[in-house]
Amino acid sequence: MATSQLVRTILDPTKNWFAAVHKKTITERLRKYGLRYDDLFDPMECLDIKEAMRRLPREIIDARNQRILRAMDLSMKHEYLPKDLQAQQTPFRSYLTDMLARVKRENAEREALGALPLQQRTLP
Repeated sequence: MATSQLVRTILDPTKNWFAAVHKKTITERLRKYGLRYDDLFDPMECLDIKEAMRRLPREIIDARNQRILRAMDLSMKHEYLPKDLQAQQTPFRSYLTDMLARVKRENAEREALGALPLQQRTLP
């Protein structure tokens, strides 16, 4: 219990100066390419992420794919978004985190009840 409290305190940008600087740096980097933090989650890395993305509405997935394609295009051109568009970006507005938490709760409940997992796969 004390360890989790310590970790939360260390990672909280309102309480830790270094965490605040790190969050500001991440925000600036994501804004340069027009990405959100949730865009960095890879569905091939974890089955929970893949399931959470499958449950999201199609419009959200299309917007995510468009942001990723734009970021790749800008990166290949060694350019950034114009300053006026960077100011409009909201890198930490989440669209995946809530659904991901729900999927993890369902999997934990399924495991607590002794049911078999829905997906069984080994990652390469």
